Amino acid sequence: MESQKRTLGLATVLASYILWGLLPGFWTLLAPVNSVYILAQRIVWSLVFMALFMLCTRRLGEIAAAFRDRKVLRRSVLCGVLITLNWGTYIFAVNSGHVLDASMGYFIEPVLVALIGVVFFREKPTLAEKLTFCCAMAGILYLLVRTGRLPLLALAVATPFALYGAVKKDLALSAQASLMMETLLMLPLALAFSAWWTARLGGSEAVLGGASFWLLPACGVVTSVPLLLFNVGVKEIPYYFTGILMYINPTLQFLMGLLYFHEEMNVDRLIAFAIIWVGIFLTLAEKITAIRREKQPS
Repeated sequence: MESQKRTLGLATVLASYILWGLLPGFWTLLAPVNSVYILAQRIVWSLVFMALFMLCTRRLGEIAAAFRDRKVLRRSVLCGVLITLNWGTYIFAVNSGHVLDASMGYFIEPVLVALIGVVFFREKPTLAEKLTFCCAMAGILYLLVRTGRLPLLALAVATPFALYGAVKKDLALSAQASLMMETLLMLPLALAFSAWWTARLGGSEAVLGGASFWLLPACGVVTSVPLLLFNVGVKEIPYYFTGILMYINPTLQFLMGLLYFHEEMNVDRLIAFAIIWVGIFLTLAEKITAIRREKQPS
């Protein structure tokens, strides 16, 4: 029974990372639509999907309790702002032909998470994690020296998501309730922009013409389903193992940017990626070694 649970956990977490990694292919279907409007619709339809899920699972009481707790409410507002920034920047990156920058952001993000853990939560990284951070910094500095500019889009994708995880740490809400709260609190802004943009273009027919009519509502599904799969599986496998699997997401994005979208991979960018990958390999090797030790009989 325990083995079956672990297998199910591995399958669902793996599926969530694969779906996240393939998301650029979905967002490009909406490339003709304004990126901020896509973001607004993603918020609206994610809320609809999560509200239905919470209703069917009889967990709407969690939302009512969250509104009564000022600390939870303040954190939820901040989480909503940060995830909105991450979603918006990511959609813009993909639809403006910068999938490789987006993938670099998600390679950098775990390093930022580790740095936040050290600075704000007094966590003690291992030697491999310290070397991974140093390699990530070296990759960024290399690009700065060679090109004269920071990889701002990659950092703009990574930073809000890293901060989002830190704010959610120890938040007294399930992941499902938290996502519903975040989208609910951002709903007024999403509806206001949607109404303004629709009026600006001359009505809903101009905005929802063609495939957009069904692709925009699908934003809620492609946002919520991977999260639900992740939260089902993460309870059944060791958490550090999810840290190994998480690199599937940016790796798939990288391959899609390179092979599917045919984005340019110049030498400087390739070297920066290689430096970052060396650091990631060190952490992965350490985690795999830890898993093998765990399996050895005492």
